[in-house]
Amino acid sequence: MRLLALALHRLAWFAPTLLGLLVVTFVISRIIPADPVALVAGETATPVQVEALRRELGYDRPLPVQFVDYVVRLVRGDMGTSLFTRRPIVEDLRHRLPATIELTVVAMVVSVLAGIPLGVLSALWRNSLLDHALRVVTVSGLAIASFWLGIMLQLLFAMRLGWTPLNGRLQGFPPRSLTGFYLVDACLTWDWATFGTALLHLALPAATLAFPALATLVRFTRAGVLDVMQSNFVLYERAMGLPRPLIVWKYILRSALTSTVTQIGLLFGILLAGAVVTEAVFDWPGIGTYAVNSILRSDYNAVMGFTVWAGAIFIVVNLLVDVAHTLVDPRERTT
Repeated sequence: MRLLALALHRLAWFAPTLLGLLVVTFVISRIIPADPVALVAGETATPVQVEALRRELGYDRPLPVQFVDYVVRLVRGDMGTSLFTRRPIVEDLRHRLPATIELTVVAMVVSVLAGIPLGVLSALWRNSLLDHALRVVTVSGLAIASFWLGIMLQLLFAMRLGWTPLNGRLQGFPPRSLTGFYLVDACLTWDWATFGTALLHLALPAATLAFPALATLVRFTRAGVLDVMQSNFVLYERAMGLPRPLIVWKYILRSALTSTVTQIGLLFGILLAGAVVTEAVFDWPGIGTYAVNSILRSDYNAVMGFTVWAGAIFIVVNLLVDVAHTLVDPRERTT
């Protein structure tokens, strides 16, 4: 019942949160000086042609009317048409969404699988050489700019060593499309050669995207483990003669993960934002590249569509994190 109530409470805030996000994005996109209609019409278009195109696209109406019309169409599942691709926004997002989701999920998995164990080890060997080295790594992960890290990885592993491709999502023909995710589709079709190639293309952008998230998880896991290690129940379990690995990985880690799980939800949003820069560096054909191009072109419809997608994903992920937080911490089920 606790999980159901939590899910319903979060879902109740879904529409107001998304509406507020739309209002802010709509206002910002309309106050910028660039005129998207003039950009679409081209430099050779006459003022009469520009005004005719403005009426055709509906940009001659008052801003409140445009916003209400957009919200009504959005409720029906229509995000409008891109001013430059001339395709429905939904189709553009559906075409590019798997690339960004695949990159973000792989980066998140790498961050969690590496960050949590390293945080535990850093806490167990506090003030050791390993602990000091991990502190340097965490500070570097939070301080180094993603675009610089991506370029350095390209120079080292792609250009100098030749271990990975320089950019792009895949060389050659993609696997037979079942889900849109190359790794998943290659597994489902038993195309292991394509799976290996896709994984190599993912290596550098995923590492670039995962590094700051990994640094954050190491810090929070270390702090949580150090705090729990001073608890009375840990002293009792040690006095009972339980093996140290059992105490650490079953009891201490579970109690210490509450703050870390919360951070995972926030980090997912950071990864989505960071994917914009990472995709630009690695020429990754995802939503981030689409968003940057839309902003530079003042493509209002595409910017609004990206905003809706990103906001919805972030809200859903935070709902899942809240549920996971409740499952990890039994005390949350009784409150």
